[in-house]
Amino acid sequence: MQLKPELIDKYHISSIGLFGSVVRDDFSPSSDVDIIVDFSQPIGIEFIDLADYLEKKIKRPVDLVSKNGIKQKYYKEIEPEIVYV
Repeated sequence: MQLKPELIDKYHISSIGLFGSVVRDDFSPSSDVDIIVDFSQPIGIEFIDLADYLEKKIKRPVDLVSKNGIKQKYYKEIEPEIVYV
């Protein structure tokens, strides 16, 4: 499923990546999908719309974080496993 062009146009996403169990061996049918995004311009309240949009498209719960919104110490922990799409 190709979502990226639509995400760039509608939500001004400059990068999107997966991390957590979805990129490791411990992903299960009950797992959510951890997604990190970076924006080319401020998004504001549309961040919530983006999370809802992604959940509907991939048919799974989504844990969405912004690269600029995550504390640096947490970003350093997840950075090695991020797979950009």
